[in-house]
Amino acid sequence: MRYLHHRVIWLVIGLLCAASALAADLDLSPEEALAKAQAGEIRLIDIRTPPEWRQTGVAPTAQRLDMTDPKFVEQLLNALNGDKAAPIALICRTGSRSGYAQKQLQKLGFTQVYNIPEGMIGNPTGPGWIRRGLPVDACTNC
Repeated sequence: MRYLHHRVIWLVIGLLCAASALAADLDLSPEEALAKAQAGEIRLIDIRTPPEWRQTGVAPTAQRLDMTDPKFVEQLLNALNGDKAAPIALICRTGSRSGYAQKQLQKLGFTQVYNIPEGMIGNPTGPGWIRRGLPVDACTNC
């Protein structure tokens, strides 16, 4: 009985580690996101608000979709031609909202949702898109 108990514990630990590794696999550094977007491997989605886009600018490859818009999911689906399996990478100011949006979209059936946890301006995990010196376009039509 004790042997079985230990096997179950190790199985649970293994599953938790696998789930953690899978979640980490869905994180991209700003450089990885830029390279994948430029190569056409993902669609970069900036989920911040128009004032934030005006304040810092936007990655040149990013599509702007304000996650506070009640039609955000509908707009995202339209941008992806209804394909919930299309690979997308979400970026926000510091990575917090994009991480939240990633989880919510996964619950809605989106299967390849990547997060850029450093965001545009960075956080304790890293300096972010802007301070890494990656390209940014002024957002004059936001």
